[in-house]
Amino acid sequence: MQLVTAQTIVAEALRLARAENMKPLAVVVLDARGAIRAAASEDGTSLHRFDVAHGKAYGGIALGMSSRKIMERAEKQAYFVAAMSHITGGRVVPVPGGVLIRDAAGGLLGAVGISGDTSENDEACCCAGIAAAGLVAETGA
Repeated sequence: MQLVTAQTIVAEALRLARAENMKPLAVVVLDARGAIRAAASEDGTSLHRFDVAHGKAYGGIALGMSSRKIMERAEKQAYFVAAMSHITGGRVVPVPGGVLIRDAAGGLLGAVGISGDTSENDEACCCAGIAAAGLVAETGA
């Protein structure tokens, strides 16, 4: 994923959050191998919001599914998700707000994770950013 694409995702996610008067957000965009391509934490975010946002996106890359789907799996297979959290050093956050980024052909480009408002609002901002970049959001909803 190109840097400009990741920056577009961050900028649009934050634009929507301000337009909707959401709480301050942390946004992390990872490429398909899990490396950070772009990130921002708004003024007023709490200390570990970035870590939560990163964990939502990282879980998506690690397991190949959105954080919403990981949450659903945790409800059915708690031991599996707990094991994944342990294997990844606690970096998997199984709540909505981590969305896979796909190209038009379905290829995995990365994931975006957002934390700061409700999980549903976090996820909506992910989707807005991905759409602004001309890509496809996979939420699992």
